[in-house]
Amino acid sequence: MTKHTSILAAIAMVAGLATAPALAGCNDDRVELRGDWGSIRFRVAVADEPRERAQGLMHVEEMPRLTGMLFVYERPQSVSFWMENTLIPLDMIFADETGLVRHVHSNAVPLDRTPIPGGSDDIQYVLEINGGLAEDFGIGAGTELRHPSIAQDGAVWPCQE
Repeated sequence: MTKHTSILAAIAMVAGLATAPALAGCNDDRVELRGDWGSIRFRVAVADEPRERAQGLMHVEEMPRLTGMLFVYERPQSVSFWMENTLIPLDMIFADETGLVRHVHSNAVPLDRTPIPGGSDDIQYVLEINGGLAEDFGIGAGTELRHPSIAQDGAVWPCQE
């Protein structure tokens, strides 16, 4: 099995319950977002190692609607992405160390090598979802993101409320 096939398989495998109501708590394979527009949950593959982050969603030909990939960095920093070898349009949701969304880049163009900056130098999490979904749901700057990789003592939306 190739690396991109295994990424797609992992995403597809966890897609089944993506539309269930949000639960009080977190799972490694789920990211939840909320704002004045409501809330949504995505099933995710987590890329928290340099090699996984470098691979990302390259070579993935399709992705179930409410799934994605969460990129987790060791510390807040300036990040930039590109779409080389990425075959599907993506929305990139950039969040700081507390899980507060700082910037959203919508509909990144497949195979484009133009850098896509995170918008600030304090990004620690990047959620990639299918292109257009951020706008469809109202996800933008100020949206809160929760996942167990976020330090809970400083999270804007902790796993246990």
